[in-house]
Amino acid sequence: MGTRLTDAIEDYLLLWILLSVAAGLAVPAVAVVTEASTLVLAVMIGSISLTLSVDQFRGIESRALGVVLLGHVLMPFLAFAVAHALGLSPELTVGFVILGAVTPELVTPVMTELADGDTALATTALVVIGVGSVGFIPAVVALLAGGIDVPTRPIVEQLLLAVVAPMLLAVGLRAWRPGRVGAYDEYYPAVSATMVVVIIGGVTAANAGIVRSNLSLLAGVGAGVVALNVVGYGVGYLLGTWSARPTRIASVLSVGMRDFAVAAALVIAAGLPTIASLPAVAFGVVEMATSAGLAKWFRRAE
Repeated sequence: MGTRLTDAIEDYLLLWILLSVAAGLAVPAVAVVTEASTLVLAVMIGSISLTLSVDQFRGIESRALGVVLLGHVLMPFLAFAVAHALGLSPELTVGFVILGAVTPELVTPVMTELADGDTALATTALVVIGVGSVGFIPAVVALLAGGIDVPTRPIVEQLLLAVVAPMLLAVGLRAWRPGRVGAYDEYYPAVSATMVVVIIGGVTAANAGIVRSNLSLLAGVGAGVVALNVVGYGVGYLLGTWSARPTRIASVLSVGMRDFAVAAALVIAAGLPTIASLPAVAFGVVEMATSAGLAKWFRRAE
């Protein structure tokens, strides 16, 4: 029963996200979920991080990791450029910058595995970027956010409480009790995916009024997230051009996939304008569809 349930959650995650978005738009009261965004985010990060073992971090080439990190550093600047080119408001621009600056999507290692890429590289990049996000995200937001006062202290606090601490604790528990923690590996991704669905529904509900009253705004944001997703994949591919195929695949997915749920929850938990979370919600729908398609294409093209 448990296995069937986890398979249903993971295999149809895009469907659950779409239903969550629809529920948020139809029932604004779902926005109450955002009041527990820090807890939801911590559970989401911690549960998937329990699958990360120390052995996965060994043997990674520093050059390959450097390529992925370079792509990651470029993403918030590309996100800012996309938002600026579309003439989006300062609040939405902040949302795009945060989306570009957050960690790769938590399921990137899974997608990389499905695409026959370097899963260890994708996993290592996820952890390194997660720890480094405490300094990186506030720095790029302060640098690129114009026309709106963005408090960086709440962002740092939320990153420490909801991203870095759960991630390090989970990896430490895995290293301390690998057998006991590993016995439940089949459940951790499903728990994390459930938290993604929950937070996206809450954030969508918080934006429901804005979306209903201004559909043209959604069109602009939609165009922006599609552009950012495609550009991210392109940058990842170009940076990994001279690398082995598994490394190139990991680079494409790690750079192009952004953790939309972390971005959305971070915006709300840090007290930023609610509308700033709209790019993350839209990006989630686009990313889940494109990454699944890319994984299948890479596997078939081998």
